[in-house]
Amino acid sequence: MEERLRRVLSEIDGKGYGAYRSLVGAYSLSCGLELRVDHVQPDPFAPPSRIRAKVPPRLLGLPRWSFDDPIRRMACEDFLLRSLGEALRRLRGRHRAFVYEPDQEVLRRSALRVEDGGVEVRLYADLPASGRRVLGLEALRLFLEVLPRALLEGLTYGRLDRAAFKEHVETVEDNCHLRGKLEEMGLVCFVADGAILPRASGTSTRPMSQGAIPFESPPELAVEVELKNRGRVRGMGIPRGVTLITGGGYHGKSTLLEAIELGVYPHVPGDGRELVATVEGAVKVRAEDGRVVRGVDISPFISNLPQGIRTDLFSTDDASGSTSQAASIQEAVEMGATLLLLDEDTSATNFMIRDRRMQALISKGKEPITPFIDQVRNLSELGISTVMVVGGSGDYLDVADVVIMMDEFRPLDVTKRAREIAREIPSGREREASGYERPKERVPLPGSLSVRVGGKARAKARGTSALVLGREEVDISVLSQLVEDGQARAIAQMWRFAAERGLLDGRRSLREVSTLLLREVEERGFEALFGDEGLCGGDLALPRAFEIAAVANRSSSLRVRTR
Repeated sequence: MEERLRRVLSEIDGKGYGAYRSLVGAYSLSCGLELRVDHVQPDPFAPPSRIRAKVPPRLLGLPRWSFDDPIRRMACEDFLLRSLGEALRRLRGRHRAFVYEPDQEVLRRSALRVEDGGVEVRLYADLPASGRRVLGLEALRLFLEVLPRALLEGLTYGRLDRAAFKEHVETVEDNCHLRGKLEEMGLVCFVADGAILPRASGTSTRPMSQGAIPFESPPELAVEVELKNRGRVRGMGIPRGVTLITGGGYHGKSTLLEAIELGVYPHVPGDGRELVATVEGAVKVRAEDGRVVRGVDISPFISNLPQGIRTDLFSTDDASGSTSQAASIQEAVEMGATLLLLDEDTSATNFMIRDRRMQALISKGKEPITPFIDQVRNLSELGISTVMVVGGSGDYLDVADVVIMMDEFRPLDVTKRAREIAREIPSGREREASGYERPKERVPLPGSLSVRVGGKARAKARGTSALVLGREEVDISVLSQLVEDGQARAIAQMWRFAAERGLLDGRRSLREVSTLLLREVEERGFEALFGDEGLCGGDLALPRAFEIAAVANRSSSLRVRTR
C-alpha cells in the first residue's frame, strides 16, 4: 500500500493541483502506521486537506492506567494531542501539517481518540504546490517522513515526558473527582489555596506569570477535601445559597467570578486553576440588548407590559437589557441550572434592583419589572444558588448568605459585618415578589432551526462569536462558558443533525433535544453527527447541554410551544 502512495504521487508530480484528488483513500505504511486521506483541498488556497492516521497499540505502548476509564481517557487524549501538536511544529518545516490546538481546558475532542491503547488522529495539511502545480516529491516527504516521525515522536509512550503525562492525567482526574464531591459537601464551588486566578492579559487565557497573588481562602470558608491522587487539599468552599463577591474596583471580583464560571471544566497542569471546581449546573447570565427571545415565561420577573404584551410566553427580536436577562435566567432554569453566576457590571440595573426611592416614585402598579433581588431567595429555596459580583447595590446585603470581599486579590469573609451594616442601615425597600415557579418546558416545533439554503445544509461557526444556521447568523458572543471554537463548530453540526434527523418533532422539549444531542456524541463519537467517518473533521470539541440550548434560544427561526 505504501508503494501505491509512491506511485500515485510520482504520476501526478507536476500536474494541475486537482490531480491530488487521486490521493483519497487508505494507505498502510511500512512503519506500521495507517494513513487515510479523507478530503483533498481543490486548490492551494482552499481550506486544508483532511488526513486520518491510526497508530496501533504495539507501537504506542500506552499504560492501561492512562485510559482505563472515561475521565483518564479524556485526559490521556488531551495530553497526546498537545504532544503531537508540538512534534508537528518542530518537524514540519515547509510542510504545513497540523492538528487542532486546545486551549487551557481539557475537553473531549474529535482530533484524537484512544481506543484499547491505539490512537486515531485527525490531521490537516496544505498539500505542497508550486503555483497550482503538484509537488509530488515534497508530498511524498510529507506522507512518508514528516507525518510518521511526528506521530511516533508525539504519541509513543517511550518518547513522552512520563512524569508530565502522569501529572496531566491525575490532575484532570482530581478536578473531576473534586467536582463530583461538591454536592455532598453542600458546596457550589471550591477554589484551592495557592491557585493563580489572574490571567496574563485581558485577551489571554494563560495564567499571569509575574506578580500574581496566590489564592488563600478565608478561615471562615476554608474546607479540606481528599482527592484521589493529590491527597488532602485545602481551599475556599462556596456553600449553596446566595453568595456576594464584593470589594473595590480592580481588586479581583470579576477575576474570581470568571474562574468560577470556567470551573465547570478541568484545566491543564500549570494553568493556576487546576483545582477550581464548580458544579456542572453553573450558568453565567447577563443582559443582552437586542437578543432574540422565543416563547419564554419571564413573568416571575416581568409582567403587565404595555399594550398587553404577554410575558408568560414572551417573544421578541429585540429584547431590552431587562427582558433579555430575565429570559436568560428562565432558559437556564428550564435546562436544569443549579447555580446562576451574575456580574453587576454586565447586568441590567433596573432588572437587578429597585431601591426605596424609586419604589416611592414609581408605584409597583406602574413598574412591570420584579427585580432579581426579590426572587433570588425564592430561587435558592428551589435549589438554585446564586454567586454574584456586587460593587454598588448594597441592598443585596439583605438577601446574602455569604459575602466575600476581595481585597488586593485576597478574599475575606465579611458576612458578619455585612449583616451588621444591613441592620444598622436598613434599605427601607419593600419586597416585590411573593413566590417563584419553575418555567414550563418548551418544545421546538417542526421546521424550527432550518439549516437548508438552496437544498444544501449550511451550519458553521465563526469562532465563538457567531453560528451560521441556514440563512441566519446567530450571535453567541456572550456565551462565556463556550471556551473553544471547536465547541461552537460542534454545536452547529449538532443542530444540523437535529434538523435533518427530525429530532425537532414537536414532542421533545428543548432540554430533551439538547441532552440527546450531547449523549449521541458522548456514546457514539462525533462521527455520529455525520454518518460517515470521513466527513467528521478534527476540529470539534464537546460543549455542554446549556450552550447547545443557548444557541437555539437565540435563533429567530425557533418556534416553540409549552407543556
